[in-house]
Amino acid sequence: MSEKINSEKAPKPMGLYPHARKVGNLLFLSGVGPRASKSGSEEANIPGLQYDKNGNYQEFDFEAQCHSVFENVRTILEASGSSWDKIVDVTTFLTDMKRDFRTYNKVYAEYFKENQPCRTTVEVGALPSPIAIELKCIATVD
Repeated sequence: MSEKINSEKAPKPMGLYPHARKVGNLLFLSGVGPRASKSGSEEANIPGLQYDKNGNYQEFDFEAQCHSVFENVRTILEASGSSWDKIVDVTTFLTDMKRDFRTYNKVYAEYFKENQPCRTTVEVGALPSPIAIELKCIATVD
């Protein structure tokens, strides 16, 4: 048996899927991006991303997106009865490895000093909105 979990404090999923699914003592998070919590998919809700009137980047702050995605993961973990220190696996999707990996690695180290889960980082051509990072995590639940 499995239990679907959604958090009112996290950004709404962009499709028909839960924030997380609990199976036994494992918690599987759906892909989590940096959109501001309690937001829909609007581009205006992506931290560190601003467009000019022509739709071109006016501001792009990848580090802000990293911090936001980690906080969104934390929110979903806590709503699911788990916590940051119970993450056992992280899969990270970046849209530009060359540009962003060094920053991601630096911010990641700030959040995972104590708990060091397994980790895979891959570059993808695009994500479902103009975000530059998405995380998929597995954690344990008591």
